Amino acid sequence: MSPSFAPLKLLLMMFAGWVTRHHLDVIEYLQEENRVLKERLGGRRLRFTDSERRRLARKAQALGRKVLNGLETLVTPDTLLRWYRELVVSKWNFSHRRGPGRPRVMKTIVDLVLRMAIENPPWGYTRIQGALANLGHQVGRGTIANILRESGIEPAPERGTRIRWSTFLKAHWECLTATDFLSVEVCTIRGLVTHYILFFIDIASRSVQVAGITSHPDDSWMTQIARNITDVGEGFLLGKRYLILDRDAKYSDAFRSVLAREGLQVIRLPPRSPNLNAFAERLSVP
Repeated sequence: MSPSFAPLKLLLMMFAGWVTRHHLDVIEYLQEENRVLKERLGGRRLRFTDSERRRLARKAQALGRKVLNGLETLVTPDTLLRWYRELVVSKWNFSHRRGPGRPRVMKTIVDLVLRMAIENPPWGYTRIQGALANLGHQVGRGTIANILRESGIEPAPERGTRIRWSTFLKAHWECLTATDFLSVEVCTIRGLVTHYILFFIDIASRSVQVAGITSHPDDSWMTQIARNITDVGEGFLLGKRYLILDRDAKYSDAFRSVLAREGLQVIRLPPRSPNLNAFAERLSVP
């Protein structure tokens, strides 16, 4: 090298050393500033926005783990590099292309399909599809099949042979009620007297109404209860289609006749089958 360039080389080396020293001073200041910030936080987590995470992740990836380990970063190097990996993954998840998805079938359509399948066992998917079309509903056979499958209802050939109790409950959930008696012993001057509490339960909402309490649930009392419970103004069974009850003799013919006149179908359970009226039976446990 020419002697004339020696002073210039020395000058460049001095300038490079000054710049390096300046950068080190800046880094030391920023590290100290981060230490002060951490002390002020007192161990509390610092919340970052998604934009802030992306900015820090890009810078952290450029520095690398070895350099990050020597810095007083606000979050650990592992967290910074994890943010960068999530940033890379988010580029390829195509979430920006996703729409809201296929809407669910309207509840009115589902109820119609279930009702048609239960009340008309021989009807297949195509027959139900045609009946819905007559009502102004355009529903595909696959949709009808999915609705019946999700409700546990078999296709037409098997459906006509039997209907499972669980299937019946699921298909008529919104219009089902049940009834049962509770008994309590009341201490009187004549000794213990048994009083009977008649209650009704809405299967879907689990709401319960006590219809009456008496020590003599005779035919006239039960008939009056039937009139009260089906009252057009505020009857508890208003709008319901089915009433589940056991074979207790207190549910007289007159009681069931009043319910039938009001459009309620009484479902009398087989003898000794409390599990089929489980909703009411749970309330009956003393």
